[in-house]
Amino acid sequence: RTTIVAPVDIARFPQYVDALDLAQRINTRLAAELRTDQDIREIEAAQLGFIAAVNSTDHLAMSEANKQFHMAIARAGRNAYFAAFYEKLLDEGRRILHLHFDYIEKTNDGRLLTDEHEEMINAIRAGDVARADRLAHDHSRQFRDRFLDFLRVQIASEESAQCGSN
Repeated sequence: RTTIVAPVDIARFPQYVDALDLAQRINTRLAAELRTDQDIREIEAAQLGFIAAVNSTDHLAMSEANKQFHMAIARAGRNAYFAAFYEKLLDEGRRILHLHFDYIEKTNDGRLLTDEHEEMINAIRAGDVARADRLAHDHSRQFRDRFLDFLRVQIASEESAQCGSN
């Protein structure tokens, strides 16, 4: 069987990021409010999986580990409806996330991603709902900004290639 990869719908990207931001914020807020010690252990274990994936530079593994990290947070929030919506968005954005990881790998240190997750874990562990919300929002915005930077670089590269072939 062959795998069919859905194209990235750039026109809908702003709407996608808005929905992802709200889902990420509500799930992270709820996790900070309702988490148990067991939830924290599960979130930390998922983070270790993400760190291992980042170190491997396997973008598919990174994407899956990122999803597992965020879904551990969603489960700690104890709202199946918000978690299901969040999971749908995470699944829908995997193609974008793969491109995002590739761009970060080429331009930055992957530890930026792991550091953002660590800060979120700390806020959740502390039960700091406002900080968890702010960090989740920042995480969404950083994802958006990095992906837009990726697009700018791609467009500039294509324009440069076209100019060179003329």
